[in-house]
Amino acid sequence: MFSSFLSACVLAILTVAIHAMGIAVLLRRLMRLPLPTSAWLIKRLLLRIIWWLVLLHLAEISTWGLFYLWRGCLPDAETAFYFSASTYTTLGYGDVLLAKPWRLLGPVESLMGVLMCGLSTGYFFVVLSRIYQSRLGILTAASTSEE
Repeated sequence: MFSSFLSACVLAILTVAIHAMGIAVLLRRLMRLPLPTSAWLIKRLLLRIIWWLVLLHLAEISTWGLFYLWRGCLPDAETAFYFSASTYTTLGYGDVLLAKPWRLLGPVESLMGVLMCGLSTGYFFVVLSRIYQSRLGILTAASTSEE
């Protein structure tokens, strides 16, 4: 039990670290760019952010999947990554289960998936709010100058 608890803690820390580093890289890149003003540039930026966030989640799922494979928790790579993806996303079909000594990992991975998806959603909302506020400022400035 101690071994699976320690493993869960390490994997949780790795998950948060991957997500934090990924969002930091994204923030650094976005800070260099001027806020887009055209609808096409906004769509392009939002799609790039979405794809980056999806890649972060896939990296986190892969981390858990590689652990399951490394520790022999699941029989092969396909099963390990499938279990990890369905657990991380809290889909949880229940068709693949971890052996008794490792059962604690499933709920911890689900919790991390919920938290990281929430963090991604919050980040995406902040970016959208910033774009909206900048566009609103431009529209307000334009309407004020017309008067």
